[in-house]
Amino acid sequence: MAVTRLLLKNMVFYGYHGVYAAERELGQKIEIDLELFADFATAGTNDTLEQTINYQKVYTMVKQIVETEHFNLIEAMGVAILNQVLAAYPVNRVTVRVRKPQPPVGGLMDTVEFEVSDNR
Repeated sequence: MAVTRLLLKNMVFYGYHGVYAAERELGQKIEIDLELFADFATAGTNDTLEQTINYQKVYTMVKQIVETEHFNLIEAMGVAILNQVLAAYPVNRVTVRVRKPQPPVGGLMDTVEFEVSDNR
């Protein structure tokens, strides 16, 4: 079996997450990367959607989690996304990266990022 990977890179959503009240009230951009490892070679050969994972549905799932659920920590958000993807799709491995641009750290910072991976 070929090792193949489907990446959804830099999905950007707006959510009301964080430890601080201002983050939960004002909201902020949340960026998500998702890597799905499975056998996508058959889909690549046969060119049929039924033999792959519909990334539009995956995007919609992640959007729903980020925009409707509430998390204090990006770690909790990443684990929630990971668990829902593993439960919904026939993948061998999933990696989730959650980024919070310009986090409230009392100084300048581009982003803070959390990464979690799990194998089936």
